Parts: sequence; C-alpha cells; structure tokens
Amino acid sequence: MKLIFAIVQDEDTNKVMNGLNKRGFMVTKLSSTGGFLKAGNTTLMIGLEDERLNDALSIIESKSKSRQTKISTDNTIAGGAAMPMTAEITVGGATVFITNVEDYRKF
Repeated sequence: MKLIFAIVQDEDTNKVMNGLNKRGFMVTKLSSTGGFLKAGNTTLMIGLEDERLNDALSIIESKSKSRQTKISTDNTIAGGAAMPMTAEITVGGATVFITNVEDYRKF
C-alpha cells in the first residue's frame, strides 16, 4: 500500500480531486501555504493499493498545470535604497511525495 502527499495550487485543487474521485480514489484535503510565494496550496492525501499508483499519478499530472505569474521584489542597491523589481516565475504543477504504508486500519 502507498500514501501519496500531493501539493497542488489552490487553482487546480477541484480539478485534481474530481478526477481522482471519478476513478474511485478516496482523498483527504488539507489547506496549506507555500513558503516561497506564501500562496494558497492544498495538500491531498491519497491512500491506495500499489497497483493503482500510476493511475493516480497520471490524474494528478494531467490536472495540475504550470503557469506563469509575476511577483514583485525589492532589491537593495548601493546606498541602501530599495528598488522594486518584477520577475516572472513558473508556479503550479504538483509536488508529489509517495511513501510506503506498513499498516492501515479504518475504524
């Protein structure tokens, strides 16, 4: 048995969860916040049999899209003055951790 922790951007959460639910996966949703952008994320926990792992991963991958966004930063220049800058970065997609489950019990 496996346990997937999938961290997806809030914008993709419903698409990922609906795709997983339609294929019979049970999903637990936890609200989380990314450390770099401090943007809303969702961590999905999915327990599943080993033989269903690739199916779940393909759903997560197909429903989690990367996109470009702009962020503002302050860069300090000589003399201590702050100069605002805008940078375009890629966000979205999914970060997935897969662990083995030694024991599972449902009461």
